[in-house]
Amino acid sequence: MLLLKLAAQDLLTLNSRRRMVPHLAARWRHFRGAEASLTERSAWAESLVSLAEDLVAADRGNVEMIVECAATLDETDRPGEPRLIDVVLVGNHPEGRGLSVQLVELKRWSMVTRVERATAELVHVPGLGRKKHPALQLREYYQAFTSDKGPLHGLKFECGGFAYLHNATDASVRPLLDVDAPTGAYAHVYTNDRREQLMSDLRAHFAHDGAASAAEILLRNLGLRNTPLLDAMIRSRGEDTVFTLRGQQRTVADHILDRASKILPDPQRPALVPDERRAIFLVTGGAGTGKSAIGLQIKAELEAEGRVVKYASGSRAFNGAIQEHVGYGDREFRETFTYFSNFVTPPDPPLDVLICDEAHRLRARSTNRFWKPENQGTKAQVDELLDASRLTVFFLDEGQSVRPHEVGSVGLLKDAARRYGAALVEYPLREQFRCGGSDAYIRWVRAMLGVSDEEPDRWTPDGLMHVEVADSPEELEQIIRSEARAGASARMVAGYCWPWTKPLGKERRLEADVRIGDWHRPWNAYSDSFCENEAPPSKIWSVHENGLDQIGCVYTAQGLEWDWCGVIMGDDMVRRDGRWTFRRGKEREDKEAGVKRVAVPGSFDPKVKSGSVDDQQFARLIRHAYHVLATRASRATVLYSTDEETRVYLKELVGQAQIHGLRPTWENLPEVARIPHLPRPRRGRRPRKRRQDTGSDPNELRLF
Repeated sequence: MLLLKLAAQDLLTLNSRRRMVPHLAARWRHFRGAEASLTERSAWAESLVSLAEDLVAADRGNVEMIVECAATLDETDRPGEPRLIDVVLVGNHPEGRGLSVQLVELKRWSMVTRVERATAELVHVPGLGRKKHPALQLREYYQAFTSDKGPLHGLKFECGGFAYLHNATDASVRPLLDVDAPTGAYAHVYTNDRREQLMSDLRAHFAHDGAASAAEILLRNLGLRNTPLLDAMIRSRGEDTVFTLRGQQRTVADHILDRASKILPDPQRPALVPDERRAIFLVTGGAGTGKSAIGLQIKAELEAEGRVVKYASGSRAFNGAIQEHVGYGDREFRETFTYFSNFVTPPDPPLDVLICDEAHRLRARSTNRFWKPENQGTKAQVDELLDASRLTVFFLDEGQSVRPHEVGSVGLLKDAARRYGAALVEYPLREQFRCGGSDAYIRWVRAMLGVSDEEPDRWTPDGLMHVEVADSPEELEQIIRSEARAGASARMVAGYCWPWTKPLGKERRLEADVRIGDWHRPWNAYSDSFCENEAPPSKIWSVHENGLDQIGCVYTAQGLEWDWCGVIMGDDMVRRDGRWTFRRGKEREDKEAGVKRVAVPGSFDPKVKSGSVDDQQFARLIRHAYHVLATRASRATVLYSTDEETRVYLKELVGQAQIHGLRPTWENLPEVARIPHLPRPRRGRRPRKRRQDTGSDPNELRLF
């Protein structure tokens, strides 16, 4: 948890625009479930600004200020309130060039007196009563930050801390400074009298440059900059570690693995009388809460124990990316990933575990127009999945259902569990790890699209995620291509607002269906094989280097992510009279080209725009589709609407974001953040290592 991460100079700019305190208050409300008090707000406005001004005056305006930061990765596991540090200052040390961190307690106290019969560890503050010396809080933070489980573990660092009483004088807070006050690297106290000393010490702690790189290292260790899922899987094939499951993720994985060990037979010593108990887990959470990471983790753990596990999904794009990009040349690995519709005939014997990702995409029945009648599903698809294994795990986000025949819901799974006489164990996930860890961005997108009931507000840069609005599709494409050329992963996606032509002729040419004025580009290939100019098939469009030349849609983007994502909003969702209006499109025949074109702008998704979908459901599905598209980026989203009035609205909401180096272009990123994305592995299966006892913390589960 953190409320804001900005360089001191950027924080002052944000404050000058009167946007700092509202942003902090919104983040506070999200994390703490209550409004920030007037005292808290005035403290931010006064104390944060005072510290930032001193950093700038000390010529250290580049030092990163992480505001209201949780002390460890797993504060949610601790009883009571989380330990929140007022400010963590991060930069490079001027001598050793290692990480330099200062933990700061900001106090607006103007006077402190000693409490009778007490040491300086306990003081009296007028109007507030008895208070501990700030160094005692800082000692706890320091120990948490530097412990074996803290974010500085394994790094070369200097860490200290200080309390800053910018309204006080030395004389007015003498008990805090006396010889019997707490001592240590974290126990420094500065008053307004000591401002010059503070600035001198800040120059001694922090180099003039390099703070952005240092902050990236710390954010990664805090769990806010995750390795992209596909990259993590490639790196970890046959190895021990890339991702660390944390907080709620780790708890969920522990419980599932524990239940599996109790009801599944030992592969080495089968029971004479099999245990017939069945286990069903339901893990809910929004985009980026780590559902797939948990699923892939428990898959690896269970396979290492000799269990028979399959990983099912309703997404061709997600499965295709894993099978073709991660499992290239490894048939055994590829075959462990499958689809919901592949269990019409249950496996014999049943699987030990079936993991069902994106369970919101479940269908009522498993059917396909290309299947023979005898191969069509005759029972509910969810029942087929439950029949297929002893232990079933569903990962679900009802906010990502984008087609009318997708029936996956909490209610559906509860009903199925009752029919099977099985207890359904539910786990909600809340922590956000996508979009740079910026839950503020996720909430902003949901409010902007009307997915949530919150009133949309102007986007406030938080140092974690960037958003901007392009004036034209040419500008959007130029941004995305320039980032891709520089080394970032990047894709363009769009609402389904144009016809989608299958590859034409023997050369399998892609028609430029997405047409905005003079700008014409093809959709990703409507094909399972490569097309003209090495255009990749749809299932690997998201990861193939030539995918940049086509436009993706919600069905080929769902479940995936890139550094930069350009999102084209079409005429299916436009702003009129202060509200969103939703439109169904109509096509016409272009006889000269032999393809379909737009006659009436709007949605062209054949499943969504059909007459069987009422207006309320139509609007919900369109909102959900853009919610998926707008949350595919890990660093920056570029929005463009084909409708001028909608573009004006988006620009009003996004505002100007030109604050120093906040635009995370590849060139602006610190070197440590420029992580190249991996090519798919070479052919040839690499054996997966069995899980071994390494003497590490048994609670620390790692992805592969």
